[in-house]
Amino acid sequence: MGGSVTPAEDGMTIEGGAQLHGTRIQTHADHRIAMAFTVAGLNASGETTLDDESCVAISYPSFYEDILALTT
Repeated sequence: MGGSVTPAEDGMTIEGGAQLHGTRIQTHADHRIAMAFTVAGLNASGETTLDDESCVAISYPSFYEDILALTT
């Protein structure tokens, strides 16, 4: 998506300021990746797609309904 991310032993550091651009995201069936990149995609230019959006049901079954309600 064009952001600057530096991995760390206990997580990552994300530096802001760059305009994100849409891309295809591989979630690796991880609900956290799917939700984080869905939110990032809301402000990205172009289209962001996920290879497996259904994995969010693990922790937040109504995630996409709630996102839609917040963005319309």
